[in-house]
Parts: sequence; structure tokens; C-alpha cells
Amino acid sequence: MSKNNTEADVAFIQALAELLNNNELTELSVKREYGEDDSLEVRVVKQANIVTTQVAAAPMMAAPMAAPMMSSAPAASPAIEDPAQHPGAVTSPMVGTAYLAPEPGATPFVTVGATVAEGQTVLIIEAMKTMNHIPAPRAGTVKRVLVSDGTAVEYGAPLMIIE
Repeated sequence: MSKNNTEADVAFIQALAELLNNNELTELSVKREYGEDDSLEVRVVKQANIVTTQVAAAPMMAAPMAAPMMSSAPAASPAIEDPAQHPGAVTSPMVGTAYLAPEPGATPFVTVGATVAEGQTVLIIEAMKTMNHIPAPRAGTVKRVLVSDGTAVEYGAPLMIIE
């Protein structure tokens, strides 16, 4: 957080969280520059009815993390299914860029409804200029593809569901 505006920054972060909830957004990212060595970078992400806030400050300063805040979503709304918790989830083994086909314009490795064998390549993740083939961890049918071609993925991110 900034050196001089701690209370204002907290109010700003709370306003961003409210904006996220009130407009049914899933993520907001904002950077405020206060001066040469003083800035505030905030990323607010909503996952499964929980709003978390990540704060990064200029390199010279210690930045306390804001506590997660519960959303004001109605209690009657159904819980959002987390694909990463699905037993058939294929998760990313690395950070990189996911590609659904071997090259641009080519037929995808798999599509929803396709039957796959254990070990069959289901997509590629490019990391550090290396194309890493991601195999199906089990045989089954592709129920959902959770990433788009050319999408950046994080370690552990759900890529698809195979049942």
C-alpha cells in the first residue's frame, strides 16, 4: 500500500470488491501511481462466492495482504461448481500457454464428447519455448474443455474434464 494513503487505499480496495460484486464481474485489476517510488497495485478476484484481494506495493515497501471478504451474494443462490475439484479434472502441470491443436488452424487434439485413451495427448502447454504434450491421465470421454486455444494457464489450473 502507499506510504501516505493507507486508509484511503483500504477504502479503495473495499470499493473495488463492492464493484466486483454489484456488477457480476469475476476479476478486477488496478494500478495507482502515487509517485516515483510509491504505488498501489490491486487485483480482486471472485471465486465460488468468495472475494479475495491481492495487494502489491512498490519494491521498497512492505505490503500487508488484505483479508478475504465474503461476498454479499444471496444465500439462496446455488454454489458455483469448482472444476478444479471435479474428480475427472485434468490440471495443468506447469505455467504456460495452452494450445488445443498441434498448430494454428489444425484440428484440435480432442473435442467435447470425444473418447480418449490413457496417455493420449489432449493439448499442448508451451513453457519457455518448449511444447509440452499433456496426456490424458485416464481413459474416458471429454465432458468439458475449460481453456481456449492460446490461453495462459497457471500450475494446477483445470484444463478439461474427462469422465
